Amino acid sequence: MKVEIWSDIMCPFCYIGKRHFEAALKQFPNAEAITVEWKSFQLDPTIPTMTERVDVYQYLADKKGMSLEQSKAMHQNVIHMAKNAGLDYNFDIAVVGNSKDAHRLIQFAKTKNLGDQAEEALFQAYFTEGKNMADLNDLLEIGAKIGLNTDELRDILESDAYAYEMIQDVQEAQNIGVQGVPFFVFDRKYAISGAQPVDAFLQTLETAFAEAN
Repeated sequence: MKVEIWSDIMCPFCYIGKRHFEAALKQFPNAEAITVEWKSFQLDPTIPTMTERVDVYQYLADKKGMSLEQSKAMHQNVIHMAKNAGLDYNFDIAVVGNSKDAHRLIQFAKTKNLGDQAEEALFQAYFTEGKNMADLNDLLEIGAKIGLNTDELRDILESDAYAYEMIQDVQEAQNIGVQGVPFFVFDRKYAISGAQPVDAFLQTLETAFAEAN
């Protein structure tokens, strides 16, 4: 049975949702029969590809029309949620950048059966290590860590390769009514939106798998 996951690398709830889903899979007796496919989604495609260093607190304050103090308070709540999922978010060093090239890296990694590894490495790089998702050298370093050929990846990122596949994912999300991410689709019959509790993922896995078999 296939589970498709629409996600953006710079979405804090996507990484938390990934952990909750993984925890549910560990409890699911037929986990070996589940195929996971990661799909691209950009929460804010208007961010310039390369920007001056803008921290996430100021970015959210500007985007939502709130004060810097309000933005920091919201991020503290997310940090607490992440800790409960076993994740260490370091927003003080996070860099806002367009995630298009990171998604193209994921699309390339999927052709090498490294989609999940790419998602994990990129999430960790952005939320914990302060890497720039729009910086070529940072992406090449991340790609090398998961076993991608650096020369091949450089050629891809310096061209428009895999942009079409990324856009296809985004359009598909729009066609099925995805409003935000993370968005999990189970066997094209059931869906979970957001970083829901582990039990919600486990129950949906069990229901969808029983029907599929």
